[in-house]
Amino acid sequence: MPTSQVLDELLRRLRPRGGQDTTDGTRALIDWLGRQIGAEVALVGRTGEVELCTAGFAPDVLTAVRPTLTRLSQGRLAAVASQAGAVHVWCEALGRQVPRPVLAVVSPSPLAPESLTLASHVGTLAEMARRARRADDLAVRHQQAAARLRLAVFMALMTGEATLARRMTAGAVPPLLVAQRLRVHLLRCPPPDRGTIIDAHQDASGYHGRGLMVRCPVYDDHLICLLSTDDDGDATGLGASLRELVRGNPHYALGISAPAPLAATARAYDQARHALAVARHTPERITDQHGRPPLAGLLPRRPALSWARAFLEPLGEAPRLTVDIAGLALHFPRAGVARLLDVSRNTVAAHLKQVQDILGLDLRDPHSRADLALALEVTGLPEPFGDTGAVPSPPPTTDCLLSTEAAVTWAHAFLEPLRAGTGGSVHQTLRAWIEAGADAQRTARDLGISRTTVRARLGTAEQLLRRSLLTPGPGTHELAHAFRIADRAP
Repeated sequence: MPTSQVLDELLRRLRPRGGQDTTDGTRALIDWLGRQIGAEVALVGRTGEVELCTAGFAPDVLTAVRPTLTRLSQGRLAAVASQAGAVHVWCEALGRQVPRPVLAVVSPSPLAPESLTLASHVGTLAEMARRARRADDLAVRHQQAAARLRLAVFMALMTGEATLARRMTAGAVPPLLVAQRLRVHLLRCPPPDRGTIIDAHQDASGYHGRGLMVRCPVYDDHLICLLSTDDDGDATGLGASLRELVRGNPHYALGISAPAPLAATARAYDQARHALAVARHTPERITDQHGRPPLAGLLPRRPALSWARAFLEPLGEAPRLTVDIAGLALHFPRAGVARLLDVSRNTVAAHLKQVQDILGLDLRDPHSRADLALALEVTGLPEPFGDTGAVPSPPPTTDCLLSTEAAVTWAHAFLEPLRAGTGGSVHQTLRAWIEAGADAQRTARDLGISRTTVRARLGTAEQLLRRSLLTPGPGTHELAHAFRIADRAP
């Protein structure tokens, strides 16, 4: 066979087909070599075990040449021809990394020089295929490790720990973590597209220029993108690319938060969720959230802190994991919390029951969930600079705290969009929905309408309030508080 045809055949045998991997191609190559030279062939791995061989290869043959195989594997020999009983054995070490794999050829008579040359070429190709497969495996593991690190950095930022996030990067601090402020871009897209988008923008460091992209660990169709505000005006930056993706694909939507310090990433993420809920119902499918201040930041600081500490005091002896699960369950479905923490749903349910028992709350009730969320948010706010005022004792009641002028003003502003253009139906449905435990089926039954109508009105409310309501989270808590405050206000 001419040399060119031999090379073509070698490559054809080695090239993966369809669902084949490189191991299948190497096995086909070994079988082809055996037929071409009339011998049995084996590829002996670095540990001395036969990895691939032709159908008629007898492993016992290698027992007689085991010392020779050891010297070849250790790099002390390059190739050896020997005899084991009635058969001839030719072995050649492959590659340069010790311990080295060995190609073993067993034949009834010594091989011709042309056959030895062909076997050597096949051995070299087999080792190259092995190295390529190993490089592919390493690349996949690198991608997985980079994704886990990006998620860990994001989770640290979500807890307000920007310094911890920097320390987690082991000295290779990404540009995002030296930025003063960021925006969260939350892209909704088909789940398989997330990996493609991440890979398209990932740089050699495993990050995304001055940004950070992570697959949402809770919602399979969400891609979370943290971008430095330094790039807001960059027409070729990642933010512009995300907008262009949405414009070119009707199945995409994008919610964008207002600028926020790194320590306020959680607040920016909530804003992006609200913006995404609105964007899904707009022709452009892109919404910037210019969020109003949260209720927790408007309450009188010292009384609010006194109330929150008293509210949460019974949890002081609870495990940290229990408190963390309770906080996450206020923002995500229980199944999502389980995925996020890599625990079972039963574990999540057990921790939440413990919180309910300790606090005497029913966490299925939106009002109870809203109070717990508000207490956690108040205690999570930084201490006011220069404030040395005394904390009220005894602490104010919840109703007293929510009767302040700032709270009443906030509630009226929050509910104002519901009063225009809907004939009161959306307002009525939302109130009934909150009282029904945010259960659309119960709401439909109480109002005598269909569940589809309830969900449609919730979608309308999301646009009017610019808040996410169809998934658990701050939007529902704010709505519960707004109704409670408005009902008590003069």
